[in-house]
Amino acid sequence: MSAQTKTVRVLVVGCGNMGASHATAYHHNTGFEICGIVSTGKSKEVLNEKLGGGYPLFSDYAAALEATKPDAVCISTYPDTHEQFAIMALENGCHVFIEKPLADTVAGAERVAAAASKAGKKLVVGYILRHHPSWEKFIEIAQQLGKPLVMRMNLNQQSHGYMWNVHRNLMNSLSPIVDCGVHYIDVMCQMVRSKPMQVSAIGARLTEEIPAGNYNYGQLQIRFEDGSVGWYEAGWGPMISETAFFVKDVIGPKGCVSIVAKDAGGKGKSDSIEAHTKTESLRLHKADLNDSNEFVHQDEWINLTDEPDHQELCNREQRYFLKAINEDIDLTDHVEDAVNSLRIAFACDESVRTGMVVVL
Repeated sequence: MSAQTKTVRVLVVGCGNMGASHATAYHHNTGFEICGIVSTGKSKEVLNEKLGGGYPLFSDYAAALEATKPDAVCISTYPDTHEQFAIMALENGCHVFIEKPLADTVAGAERVAAAASKAGKKLVVGYILRHHPSWEKFIEIAQQLGKPLVMRMNLNQQSHGYMWNVHRNLMNSLSPIVDCGVHYIDVMCQMVRSKPMQVSAIGARLTEEIPAGNYNYGQLQIRFEDGSVGWYEAGWGPMISETAFFVKDVIGPKGCVSIVAKDAGGKGKSDSIEAHTKTESLRLHKADLNDSNEFVHQDEWINLTDEPDHQELCNREQRYFLKAINEDIDLTDHVEDAVNSLRIAFACDESVRTGMVVVL
């Protein structure tokens, strides 16, 4: 490996679902070297054993930064730590890969973005769908349907067992429409490439097991400058229905395109991390009619051959992170998109809490 593309020493912070997947990606990528693994609990030992052992383990993030002096830090902790941990890494001269959301406030996200700019370091946010070829195709087809677009999406999760523990912990700081919604808001913004003008949202607290000020079901609506509209729905918990929990659908004047995930959308799959990114096939419907008002075209099924699993998507995210570092890719738009999608998500959260339409 040349001096220009020297191995990037990375400190892994957080060892849950995403942290473990990113660590696995680093472990198998010769461009990275894990210099330490950080978590407050026993998950670091479990992950270290899974990876074959031998990696230095830390319970304190600041101590790990000082001891390892990494080139990069991967942050996959709960959102209320993101801002502090990212800024600490950047101020220590590290590149940062951080799971979404960038921070647990818009102001916090802006501070992280500013710190990356000041440090001259790369900041990559974990928008995993941006690395999925099938979702890229979904967006590409949606952009060919004319304007305005109607975008209908949800991801309801009948979480139980381990995933209910994860979701309850997440809801100590964020609602589902903020934590998950940033992915789908980002997708909508890519589809329309138009300015979001206003949002409205509703929400309900369906359990006493979360903080009094939060809610575990929400639905948001976004209105764009070009007349396009979109909605996204997210619910977490053992009471959530699995009926129509996986809707990914876009309608335009020229027709519609839908993700049809026959297996991933099946019963019992709603809280499966593996199922959340699956597309399996796209169904394209064209609106053209003949003189008898009958459809000119049959619906087209686009079977997707490159269907990476969750681990492979994380591998691709980390290959992009490495490329951004080694090739000095300009990430200005990437970071701005992450801040903007979070700004929209928090405006929706404000709408839930106030019952008012929020003008952006």
